[in-house]
Amino acid sequence: MVKQTYEQFPENMWVTAVQVATVWTDPASAREIDAPGTTNPTNIDQWVTSLSYEESLALCDENRVQSQLLYGEPVLVTETENEWAHVVIPSQPSGKDVRGYPGWVPLKQLRQVDKRDWMTENYAAVTADKAVLETKDGEPFIKVSYMSILPVLQSGDTRVQVQTPHGKYEIATEDVHIFKGEKGLAKGSGEDIVTAGEPFTGLDYFWGGMSSFGYDCSGLAYAAHKANGYQIARDAGDQAKAGEEVTYDRLEPGDLLFFAYEEGKGKLHHVGIYYGGGRLLHSPQTGKGIEVIEMAGTKYEKELCAARRYWKKAGGND
Repeated sequence: MVKQTYEQFPENMWVTAVQVATVWTDPASAREIDAPGTTNPTNIDQWVTSLSYEESLALCDENRVQSQLLYGEPVLVTETENEWAHVVIPSQPSGKDVRGYPGWVPLKQLRQVDKRDWMTENYAAVTADKAVLETKDGEPFIKVSYMSILPVLQSGDTRVQVQTPHGKYEIATEDVHIFKGEKGLAKGSGEDIVTAGEPFTGLDYFWGGMSSFGYDCSGLAYAAHKANGYQIARDAGDQAKAGEEVTYDRLEPGDLLFFAYEEGKGKLHHVGIYYGGGRLLHSPQTGKGIEVIEMAGTKYEKELCAARRYWKKAGGND
């Protein structure tokens, strides 16, 4: 991730106060069946597993969901409407808004905090699939996603005390990586990007998903890059417009591959991570799980339309 900077936020800033906050297209987008994902606290496990295939598909086909936020992730609130807040997300670059990804979040899933509480020397990035925040007495409080990032207050051999939207809590040292805010997470190689995405093989696709409870195609690419110190755009269309263009005969593991309808000549609709050896690591579509496949002889071989590289070789420029 890029450096932890907060210049764009007011002194009393808004942060995500649930394990995963879904970012909706508008306040009317959330359905009654989506209640486990719109309450505070949320139950993301229950939500994603309770939806039928048709109900999950409608999140995309009916343009209901835009993105998601992780616990503690800061947002700019631009307006409120009844019990909803319109936000932009600076940590998720987007062509839709130069300030960050836009959308609507239930206001009760956000909390105002003192910006100074978030400006610590060190930060803890969750590197486990999911990790449990606990009280100092070891009582479980909330289960948070991979790549949730929280300010560090104290570090011990087995526990790390972190600042959260709900106060001070602790997390197991083995479940996080601690990094200095002014430097950000260390930049990894292409192989490191593959390694970051690989453990999620089998995880069900979830439209708009940006967490280890379920990723969509560009969400998986975003998370694998975030884990290795690279902040890329949130959506596949924007991801395809930046980075370094790579010819297909020079592909290396960690490069992003993009796919378009009409055998690569139509609208771009998918992104995956090049795994090496002609294989693709990707989150394919609703009803399927993250997988590694051979591209030869598949629709992906025909639909390949671009390749981009965001990672840097050893000794390369930032």
